[in-house]
Amino acid sequence: MSRPVLLIRPDPGFSATAKRAHALGLRVIGAPLFTVEPVAWEMPDLARYAGILFTSANAVRAAGPAIAELAHLPAFAVGRATAMAAHEAGFASVVTGEKDVAWIVARIGLLGPQAILHLAGADTVPFDAHNVGVDKIVVYRSLAIDPPDEWRAWLEQCPVALVHSPRAAEQLARHVDQKSGSALVAISDAAACAAGRGWESVDVASEPRDEAMLALAKVRAQQTGS
Repeated sequence: MSRPVLLIRPDPGFSATAKRAHALGLRVIGAPLFTVEPVAWEMPDLARYAGILFTSANAVRAAGPAIAELAHLPAFAVGRATAMAAHEAGFASVVTGEKDVAWIVARIGLLGPQAILHLAGADTVPFDAHNVGVDKIVVYRSLAIDPPDEWRAWLEQCPVALVHSPRAAEQLARHVDQKSGSALVAISDAAACAAGRGWESVDVASEPRDEAMLALAKVRAQQTGS
C-alpha cells in the first residue's frame, strides 16, 4: 500500500487539495492545524500605489468587502490559486507569479521604482523587495489548532506531509517528534526551511500550486517510509 498524504492547511484549501489528491489516487489523512481569522484594517491612500500584491488567497478572502475599492489596480498574485481568488474578487488585471514572491517582485522591479500595497498575513515571511517600495497591511492572522486524537496514528503511517506556507510548516514541525519517518513536500524554499531539519526527504515544488506539490507527493507516496 502506498503512503498517505498528510494535509494540515485550513479550509477551503484543505478540501480543494484533498479533492485533487483523491483524483490522483492518493490516500489522504490529516486535519487543519490552524485557522485563518480576518484582521480589521484601514484603507490607505491608493494614489501612490501601482498595484496590489497578494502572496496568499487567504489575504484576498480575509480583506472583506473593502477589497472592491482596490480592484481598479493591477493585482500581482503568487500562484494560480491566489490569482483565481483575485479574479473572483473583481480584479480585472491579474499578473500570476509562477514561482515565489521574490520572483514576482523582481519582475515588478524591472518596470522601474514604484510602490505596491501588500495585503498579507501577520506571519508573512519577509522577502527581498528589490527596488520596489512594498507597504504591508495585515488583513488576517493564523490561529493554531491542536491536532486531533488520530494525530499519532497518522504519523505512524510515515506520511508525505504537504505544507503550503511557512506558517503551516512551523505548525507541522511543532507537532512531529520524529521527522525521519515522514517525507515533506513544500510549496516554497521558505516553507521547507520553516519545517526544520530531520525529515526523511524534502521536496520543493517547482511552482507554487497544488498540482506541482501533488506530483512530488505521488512519487514519495510510492516509496516505503523508514
